[in-house]
Amino acid sequence: MTQPHATDPHALLASAACVLFDFDGPMCRLFAGHPAEGVAQRLSGRLAELGRVPASVAASVRRADPLGVLLAARKHYPHDFALMAVLDEQLTEEETVAAATATPTPGAAKLIRALEAAGTRLAVTTNNSPAAVISYLSRDGLGPLFDGHIHGRRPDPALLKPDPDCLHRALESTGVAAPDALMIGDSAADWLAANKAGVPFLGYAENDSKYRALRDAGAEVSVSTLEGLARAG
Repeated sequence: MTQPHATDPHALLASAACVLFDFDGPMCRLFAGHPAEGVAQRLSGRLAELGRVPASVAASVRRADPLGVLLAARKHYPHDFALMAVLDEQLTEEETVAAATATPTPGAAKLIRALEAAGTRLAVTTNNSPAAVISYLSRDGLGPLFDGHIHGRRPDPALLKPDPDCLHRALESTGVAAPDALMIGDSAADWLAANKAGVPFLGYAENDSKYRALRDAGAEVSVSTLEGLARAG
């Protein structure tokens, strides 16, 4: 079931054999109740305790970007796998705590259930930890719909999107060819990963800055809300 070149989000969804959801953004606001700024600061503090403080970490803290802290550490200490494991473990714990108070993205759960009811396969492709995704999905009983198809962060930060690693794993686990899938993401990294994997893409841009970032990256189709998309199923 190869998708046509479509600019209608409903057509993209209706023709997809499998939909790959990014997590933080399209499914929820992960750090709504557990602010990302504090998470980034604590990760930076852990680096300081270990005597490792790359200058670029400060910029990630200012941007309230926990993953940026992880990437900065990896860039400066590419062969320190023990350090990466310590940081990844701490970030996973922080994300799992955040999942308990994450705010659902309006329309996401309804769309997920409609797609599943229509026979569309579902997967999560995210830079966040699988543990956080599983914790969040269990809140609304959505976990079984993604059973075995949650593809999150691996120990090596080099495999984070825009690397297509998690998309390749999702396609393999669902048995769907790249042109027959669709990814819903909210960042340039999401679009770049989908493009590298050959997966059609639907952008979720909840504000103008998100829309501009997706447009500038090359994403052709974006929506400002997931509300109303459920009829695609």
